[in-house]
Amino acid sequence: MSEAALDRAVLSLLQDVSQRAILPYYQQLAHDQIEAKAADDVVTVADRIAEEMLAEGLAKILPDLAIVGEEAAHADPSVLDRLTQTCWIVDPIDGTNNYAAGKPPFGIILAIAEAGVAHAGWLYDPLQQRFCAAHLGRGATVNGVATSARSSGESPPVAAISFVFADPARRAALQQHIAPHYRLVDIPRCAAEQYPRLVLGENDVSIFERTLPWDHAAGVLFVNEAGGMAARPDGSPYRVDEIDRKGLIGTASPALFEELAGRLNELPG
Repeated sequence: MSEAALDRAVLSLLQDVSQRAILPYYQQLAHDQIEAKAADDVVTVADRIAEEMLAEGLAKILPDLAIVGEEAAHADPSVLDRLTQTCWIVDPIDGTNNYAAGKPPFGIILAIAEAGVAHAGWLYDPLQQRFCAAHLGRGATVNGVATSARSSGESPPVAAISFVFADPARRAALQQHIAPHYRLVDIPRCAAEQYPRLVLGENDVSIFERTLPWDHAAGVLFVNEAGGMAARPDGSPYRVDEIDRKGLIGTASPALFEELAGRLNELPG
C-alpha cells in the first residue's frame, strides 16, 4: 500500500471512530463511565470502545501487523512483547483526563513500528479535524499538506515542561536550572496536541518524563520528519520498545535541541 493510500485509509478510520465512539460521549459521560486507572490517570467507556473499533479497522488495513493498544496493554502487560514485532501502536484517546473533564485537547494517536522504530505515525484531533501524518524518511504533513517545523520566534523560547511524572528532586532541578531560560507555558496533558505545537510555531521546546510508546511514537516521528528534533536527552533515538526508559526532548529545531540537552545533561544528580 502506498503512503498516500495508507494515510487515506487511516484518516477514514479515525474519522469513523471519532464520530461513532468518541464525540458521542464527549461532555456526556456519566460518572460510572469514568474509572481511575492509576494515580492521576483515568479511562472511560469511550477509550475502550474506540480501541476495539481501531483494532478491528487497522486489522483490515494491514492485517499482518500485531496490535499494541494502550488499554489492552494495561489489562495484559504481555501485549507489550509485540513491540519488538512489526506492529500498530494505538492510543484510542490521548488526553483522557481532558476528555473526561469535558474539555480539549484530546486526540487519537496511531503508529506503525518495526524492530522498535516508528516508520509511520498519525495524530488526529477530532474537534479541529487536524490530521498530522509522518513517514520515516518521507516528511510530515498536516491535513495532507507538507509541513516544516518552525520556532515561535520568541525570546526567550517557549517551553512546555511536564512535571507530572518527575520526582520531587527532578522537578526542583528543572525549575531551578532549566525553567529560567525559557518562557514556560502550561502543558496540554495531550501528546496529540503537544507535538503539533512544536511544529506549528506555538512551542519551541518540550520535556517529557514518561515516554510510553502510544503517547510518543507518532509524535517523535512527526517532529523529526518536519525538521525539528525529538530524541533522548543524550541524543539517542527514541525507540518504542524501551518501555521503562524515562526522559525525552522535543524541539522545533536541532539548535534548540542541542541547547536544551546541554542544560539537561548538566543537571545535578
